Amino acid sequence: MAWKGVVVILSLVIACISSQEEPEYVYPDVFNDPERDAFHYGTFPEGFAWSSATSSYQIEGAWNADGKGESIWDRFAHEGGHVYNNDTGDVACDSYNNIEEDVKMIKAMGLGYYRFSFSWPRILPDGTINNINAKGVEYYSNLIDALLVECITPMVTLYHWDLPQALQDVGGWANDTIVERFNDYADFCFKTFGTRVKFWITFNEPWIVSMLGYGAGSFAPGIVEPAITVYVVTHNIIKSHAKSWHNYDDKYRSSQKGKIGITLNSDFFEPFTKNQADVDAAERGLQFQIGWFAHPIFKDGDYPQVMKDNVAYKSTMQGYPKSRLPEFTDKEKEYIKGTTDFFGLNHYTSVYTKNVTTDTTDGAYWTDQNIATWKDEAWPRSGSSWLQVVPWGIRRLLNWIDNEYDGIPIYVTENGVSTTDVFELDDVIRQKYYRSYINEVLKAIDIDGSNVKGYTAWSLMDNFEWASGYSERFGMHYVDFNDANRKRTPKESTIIYAKIVADNGFPKEDDTSNGTRFTGCVQLVVSAVIYSLFSLKAFTMAWKGVVVILSLVIACISSQEEPEFVYPEVFNDPERDAFHYGTFPEGFAWSSATSSYQIEGAWNADGKGESIWDRFAHEGGHVYNNDTGDVACDSYNNIEEDVKMIKAMGLGYYRFSLSWPRILPDGTINNINAKGVEYYSNLIDALLVECITPMVTLYHWDLPQALQDVGGWANDTIVERFNDYADFCFKTFGTRVKFWITFNEPWIVSMLGYGAGSFAPGIVEPAITVYVVTHNIIKSHAKSWHNYDDNYRSSQKGKIGITLNSDFFEPFTKNQADVGAAERGLQFQIGWFAHPIFKDGDYPQVMKDNVAYKSEMQGYPKSRLPEFTDDEKEYIKGTTDFFGLNHYTSVYTTNVTTDTTDGAYWTDQNIATFKDEAWPRSGSEWLQVVPWGIRRLLNWIDNEYDGIPIYVTENGVSTTDVFELDDVIRQKYYRSYINEVLKAIDIDGSNVKGYTAWSLMDNLEWASGYSERFGMHYVDFNDVNRKRTPKNSAIIYAKIVADNGFPKEDDTSDDAFRYGTFPEGFAWSSATSSYQIEGAWNADGKGESIWDRFAHEGGHVYNNDTGDVACDSYNNIEEDVKMIKAMGLGYYRFSLSWPRILPDGTINNINAKGVEYYSNLIDALLVECITPMVTLYHWDLPQALQDVGGWANETIVERFKDYADFCFKTFGTRVKFWLTFNEPWIVTLLGYGDGSFAPGIADPAITVYVVTHNIIKSHAAAWHTYDDNYRSSQKGQVGITLNSDFIEPADRSKPEDVAAADRCLQFQVGWFAHPIYVDGDYPQVMKEYIAAKSAMQNYTKSRLPEFTDEEKAYIKGTGDFFGLNHYSSVYAVNVVTNTDTGNYWTDQDIGSWKDESWPGSASSWLKVVPWGIRRLLKWIHDEYDGIPTYVTENGISTEDVYDLNDVSRQKYYRSYINEVLKAIDIDGSNVKGYTAWSLMDNFEWASGYSERFGMHYVDFNDPNRKRTPKESTIMYAKIVADNGFPKDDDTSDAGRFTGCVTLVISAAIYSLLSHIMY
Repeated sequence: MAWKGVVVILSLVIACISSQEEPEYVYPDVFNDPERDAFHYGTFPEGFAWSSATSSYQIEGAWNADGKGESIWDRFAHEGGHVYNNDTGDVACDSYNNIEEDVKMIKAMGLGYYRFSFSWPRILPDGTINNINAKGVEYYSNLIDALLVECITPMVTLYHWDLPQALQDVGGWANDTIVERFNDYADFCFKTFGTRVKFWITFNEPWIVSMLGYGAGSFAPGIVEPAITVYVVTHNIIKSHAKSWHNYDDKYRSSQKGKIGITLNSDFFEPFTKNQADVDAAERGLQFQIGWFAHPIFKDGDYPQVMKDNVAYKSTMQGYPKSRLPEFTDKEKEYIKGTTDFFGLNHYTSVYTKNVTTDTTDGAYWTDQNIATWKDEAWPRSGSSWLQVVPWGIRRLLNWIDNEYDGIPIYVTENGVSTTDVFELDDVIRQKYYRSYINEVLKAIDIDGSNVKGYTAWSLMDNFEWASGYSERFGMHYVDFNDANRKRTPKESTIIYAKIVADNGFPKEDDTSNGTRFTGCVQLVVSAVIYSLFSLKAFTMAWKGVVVILSLVIACISSQEEPEFVYPEVFNDPERDAFHYGTFPEGFAWSSATSSYQIEGAWNADGKGESIWDRFAHEGGHVYNNDTGDVACDSYNNIEEDVKMIKAMGLGYYRFSLSWPRILPDGTINNINAKGVEYYSNLIDALLVECITPMVTLYHWDLPQALQDVGGWANDTIVERFNDYADFCFKTFGTRVKFWITFNEPWIVSMLGYGAGSFAPGIVEPAITVYVVTHNIIKSHAKSWHNYDDNYRSSQKGKIGITLNSDFFEPFTKNQADVGAAERGLQFQIGWFAHPIFKDGDYPQVMKDNVAYKSEMQGYPKSRLPEFTDDEKEYIKGTTDFFGLNHYTSVYTTNVTTDTTDGAYWTDQNIATFKDEAWPRSGSEWLQVVPWGIRRLLNWIDNEYDGIPIYVTENGVSTTDVFELDDVIRQKYYRSYINEVLKAIDIDGSNVKGYTAWSLMDNLEWASGYSERFGMHYVDFNDVNRKRTPKNSAIIYAKIVADNGFPKEDDTSDDAFRYGTFPEGFAWSSATSSYQIEGAWNADGKGESIWDRFAHEGGHVYNNDTGDVACDSYNNIEEDVKMIKAMGLGYYRFSLSWPRILPDGTINNINAKGVEYYSNLIDALLVECITPMVTLYHWDLPQALQDVGGWANETIVERFKDYADFCFKTFGTRVKFWLTFNEPWIVTLLGYGDGSFAPGIADPAITVYVVTHNIIKSHAAAWHTYDDNYRSSQKGQVGITLNSDFIEPADRSKPEDVAAADRCLQFQVGWFAHPIYVDGDYPQVMKEYIAAKSAMQNYTKSRLPEFTDEEKAYIKGTGDFFGLNHYSSVYAVNVVTNTDTGNYWTDQDIGSWKDESWPGSASSWLKVVPWGIRRLLKWIHDEYDGIPTYVTENGISTEDVYDLNDVSRQKYYRSYINEVLKAIDIDGSNVKGYTAWSLMDNFEWASGYSERFGMHYVDFNDPNRKRTPKESTIMYAKIVADNGFPKDDDTSDAGRFTGCVTLVISAAIYSLLSHIMY
């Protein structure tokens, strides 16, 4: 029986392993070619633009409403006889009156984009700029705002066929004056909407305009002239497009940052047979349909040659004196060429194409082509006679466009299928159509490499389908055209399209994965094992097996983790303080905040009125150091910079305040400051464009001084003034702002402004005025809330609340007196405002009782706390949509009986509060870190105010005024407080909807001036530009936001291995260099290099090895490329040998064989889809140039420029990634400093600096050569590769060691990088140190050469990316070095060493320090403003032994690459690629062949230089294939269970076999 069990087990295992999947095909069934039609699983590129579309005439209706002019389609439809059933677009979908409904539909589908068109006659009724229709402008403005509020990007088409009839009356598109009219219209649109619209399409399907409008006459304006007019119309359309593109490019692009293109339509033309005539006919069809417009715009400014030839020939045959196809002048061609940023494609179906000789009697576009087209009867039909379903056509068409127009970015701007006019919500054909066509688009991207950036489904809803009227329906929403409200109902296609969008394509479902099928097998196997066990006759032995199994299962299940606590360490209550993993609810609002006075500056600019804080600060004596907010962060002039910071952190919301006196200088509605309004409007627009939702506070403490002069908040007339101000803001900004806060922390206004007098306006009256102020604030809040509710809510759909501040009041003891005191504290701080608003319109009873009692005791005739009338209570109650909470710290509270002699808010409470000395402090004396307080406070609010939605609108911590980017306390504060907010939601059920980190940047901290810093960005207040620099807290907060909380990670410590994947498109590469691998040192005309001479001289290289043969790669292109391909690499970095191409180093002597070698290598790589990364100089200078001084002779700059220019010109159409120099530090220091490398010169005092000077100028000259002459056509990038260890301070607590480490990095990296990436000059620390040393050494000037101002400007910015070679790290300390003789090494005043405990390698200089690469990448990122960085070399050496299992290399790669992943994921470093050094063992310079860095072993004793892969190739290939380190199944919870199951099965089988043996 036991044996039967084993048989069952084995059978089941074999069955699981042998399961295969049947091929799956795209719809429809008539297409089932396994290669062409197989369904393709995968996802679209990140950022792919998913959209749906409509057009103005088809959906808007309101044909003559609100001043709209007549369009050609109005006239055409009204004439009758042109449109099915004489339908018109007079009402259509009535979208003119349904913005909200339409936007809801788009949002519900999860779309990030919406394509729609403007109606020219709605904006300019007679088509001219002299007649602007404000209502039309308002409609589109509102539509754009509504989209942006929902984070939907508008894709706007300027012309979708509805020409103003007034322009048609003078010839329309056949009259060349239309070019100016269209440009005027476009200019108006760019100017009016361009701050919010970033994606423009000039024309939709101009082929339809020309052919159906002016050729066949079946579309408006109904002109039938297919011989000449069709060509004239197109001519004018192309010129109109070009003029509007140039208009945008010249006037708007630099400020608006948008893009502009054109949308063309085409079927795919499939040759009917493979004979050349039909193939040519299909190409002709494409050129006549697409090329007619695209060739002038995307290629050379002129029509396709085949069109010009055909039309000219036909015209001659027809007796025309010249071709019917107009000609562009040379000037027009130049003007038209390249006038687009992308290609918009509308595609629906395909046709078969055959070559025919057509009639030439009468001229006609149709007969000019000499083709016949038709559709296969087997292709599925639609509701349109012209549309049959052919999914593969779109893929072929995308490829054709990609190849024809040099990889231009393509957006599919329409694609869809029609059904007939029936009520049918389960639109099966449309569901299948979208799935199959979109899948073909994915194939075009994934398999073919087409540059497709987006897809648009036509159409959002059923609409007026032109000449077919309402008889055909293309919509994903059914529109009832018999319903006056034009009710929209989603069809099933909305669901399938929304699913594709949400999945970003077609990910392979989990339940079909190998891992899941294995789990299924395991379950069956376990069942069989148990069955076999209980079938055993010899039960005793079986029982032993069962015992083993159960023991293993119990061991697996019983594993526990140690508790992890939140920061700080003083809190370690396992229940209260344990860290809680989990994520926040979907749609949680992540934000950061500022306020107007604290950041804007421009205190009296552009008409702004004086505020109470302007007056208070200017009086002096109120603010630390007499600081003012006159300039602050200068945010008034830095909208773009501020929005960039918010976007960079991935925030979906930004909370800021409006300055009342900037908008209404004297506080009244009679004086509106247009410039102030414009500033906030621009800020709101800038946020919305980046899909950042504005959270706007109306009052954050900066009252107009003019109102304070009449009493301010103590004068009840303020209620009306605030309502006027709020009303103006709602009316002005409310279509774009949906989240309003009336007041920020009114407790501060009352208590510090009018009670203690420590804040503006500086009034000290804590007995009565504080209560009067609050009374007026509450009435002001209520009035503005009712104003919004009554007048704006129904149209603007926003919400409005108030933000209150509070500590949490924790009872000092559990006795009832202290518990009561804590409750009183909360009611006096929060309830003072919240109780009237959120509960019953009146103050908390405890306040009324206490203040009344104290007032009586103090001899007041009535309570100092004012009373609300019953009407006022009713009016105030419920005037909020949410609760805004600002919270920073907590206090202990105890009951006391306070003095009653003088009335004061403080003594009215009968409490005392204090903080625990053990709680960590901050930069503010009032703020100590108590994370659990926020959770308790959220619970209190949730319970007290009946589950009101709560937004944490401020929370943060301060540091003192020091430059400190690694703001550890803030990082810990955010992590711990946010975790407590998560607990409040997850564990306690509090209704928290969002979290706001205070503050976005350092700012004026009120009475503390600039002495305290709360920002996540450091602001340099000594810099006139107020430079902002992100602190590390910005990174940790962005990570929390990106993760939407704290998903469970195995280990979050710095040294823990990190699971995750690299960004999509990450460049994985391996590298070599010419002298190290090529050999053929003097073959085929190659010139001598300095390394040939250096090695041949003898005595310089280990064992007198040379690179004469090396790996013989000169004769092994095929073999080398195979190795790269086998590892799955998408990139290969190699260098060109200058003397192989130009033997004497000059352009006068070109070696054709050398050029051919590199050309063949590049081709071989490209054939295998491997991108070449080409280094121009990797140390092998032509000896002929060294003979005249080499890099020490400044004439080298021109020689290098000539060489670079030749390479760009010769290889640049195929090479898109150039590196000018590899490790110039080595060239300088080892080649000309200590002489250990070629050319062997030892002058570390002066020559090293001269050499670097010339290298930098050479690099800049090469970069400019590329930028000026090649970039626009070749579309490549040029950078430089620098090498560096990471320099770690020996003791980070010692400022001098920290400074020494940074100095060392500046001397190694900054020496080259600072001129190139920063300001065109050497680092200041280098200039100062070398100048000082030079003076002490009696040099007449610094040994470090100077760049002229012109050279600095020329050098600055000459890098598109940063290439980094890194291998190891060192410790550094500050030392004062010998100054007797000049020397680069002693110029630095540092000592450095490596830790003996660090693992070594075969190279004395290389020890294994994985964390160094992460820190170095972060340093580069911070130092050079987030420059894209490629790791261009990283690897480890082993001894010269035959050892294929290179364990040290496998560990090295895994650990260093993992640190690169951390640099990206955790630190936010902008790393774009990684290159493993080296592809194969090679000549290791002065070490000869004694050290091996390769992933392939090369046998240097074999004449063929046989290569054999080492184990590191497998491991690296696996990392590349996985794009990093995805969490493997066997390390997940399920995977650990599977491991247990494996043990269980093993034990079971063991028991079975044991039984059989016995």
